[in-house]
Amino acid sequence: MTSAEGATPPRGPLPVPPHAPEALVLRLRAAGCVFAEDEAALLTGAATGDDLERLVARRVAGEPLETVLGWVAFDGLRLHVGPGVFVPRRRTELLARTAVALARAAGPAPVVVEACCGVAPVASVVARDVPGAVLHAADLDPVAVGWAARNLAGRGAAWTGDLLDPVPADLRGRVAVLVANAPYVPHDAVATMPPEAREHEPHVALDGGTDGVDVQRRLLAAAPAWVRPGGHVLVETSRAQVTLTRAACPPGWPVEVLRDDDVDGTVVVAHRPPPTG
Repeated sequence: MTSAEGATPPRGPLPVPPHAPEALVLRLRAAGCVFAEDEAALLTGAATGDDLERLVARRVAGEPLETVLGWVAFDGLRLHVGPGVFVPRRRTELLARTAVALARAAGPAPVVVEACCGVAPVASVVARDVPGAVLHAADLDPVAVGWAARNLAGRGAAWTGDLLDPVPADLRGRVAVLVANAPYVPHDAVATMPPEAREHEPHVALDGGTDGVDVQRRLLAAAPAWVRPGGHVLVETSRAQVTLTRAACPPGWPVEVLRDDDVDGTVVVAHRPPPTG
């Protein structure tokens, strides 16, 4: 049987418009997106007007889904992110939860500083969970600091500079919790990271030097000038480097290692002894 125009009717499903969900899923899957169905739904929901094609093109080109969407889910929050920033990983939720617990135990209005903050995921969780905390976040990357300031939304200050250099000097010796997800990927291993990271995130947020612990060592060496007696410094690390991170902690500070297999998180915590007498 033929149609009135004499053409053979199509067999199987009718052709799908270019941006219908089925076509979008196939396009994302072809680009290597493992969770193509979920990503298609998120991209469709984020699009306004004729914006979908632009969003899909960015994702297909390898940009992280989170920066395409403009947000990342982190410990129940939606944090603002954008192109060219380090996207917080779920493993860092262990760092955030630990910072919250220690800040709550530190008394009223604890000073919490997030160094190497990126978009300030830890400070944002502390802002939500520890009312009254005095929050400061700092990062070398001004683009990341812009997003950090947006995420803190007036609940804390964000500073641009190397490690603790830009943090107000009057906080020296007053910090209850110094926390950092400093870069800890060994330099030679950056080239083996997934393209989403090595091609779209700043290398300064990934490269931890020859053994991955260079930035951590610098931060931990600076901690005694900033952390108050009875305070704490927390650093995210990997299981492969935890021994090196632990060895870099200030001498005489008790150290513990926390591990959460559910999020694949590892945190080293160094506790400054409280005052004696």
